[in-house]
Amino acid sequence: MAMTPPPPAPAAAAAPAAAAAKAGAHSVFVYGSLMADEVVRTILKRVPPAAPAILPNYHRFNIKGRIYPAILPVESKKVAGLLVMGVTDEELQVLDAFEDVEYTRTRVEISLTDSSEKMLADAYVWTDAEDPNLYGEWDFEEWKKLHMKDFLAMTNGFIQSLEQPEAKTRVETYQSFMQQQEQPASGTQVES
Repeated sequence: MAMTPPPPAPAAAAAPAAAAAKAGAHSVFVYGSLMADEVVRTILKRVPPAAPAILPNYHRFNIKGRIYPAILPVESKKVAGLLVMGVTDEELQVLDAFEDVEYTRTRVEISLTDSSEKMLADAYVWTDAEDPNLYGEWDFEEWKKLHMKDFLAMTNGFIQSLEQPEAKTRVETYQSFMQQQEQPASGTQVES
């Protein structure tokens, strides 16, 4: 399984076709929690148009201790996801903050599922290509059933903290939220 870290994309880079069509419009390939409209709406305050897409030569991993996935280049593998289109510069900055330091926004070539048309898009690739906590294959349907409700609550907390002068990072928000979930609520015990 050959994994090589992809080159990072310049932060302000836009697809040439998208830039020509509409200044500041970006296409982003999403493959995890951002495939859920509810999560996108919480982060961007809208759900941009999206189309099913495939990212070739990448694999979507589970991450030990996390409920969201990571992708890394792996030859002969592919990741099914969505191409989210028309993302503004400001929305891309919010997505960058949401993905935090664990991911690097990278230019990738995807294929639209319906037409097989190939195009460039941004994708958030796991920064640590040698991370020993990556394993197996992450499953979106399982995530929706088991974790989406808690993930949405955490995402709401993150978005609210972004509006504060001393905003927490998404990683800090996630860790704090998960610790609260694991601890029994104090003072709420019911005696029989």
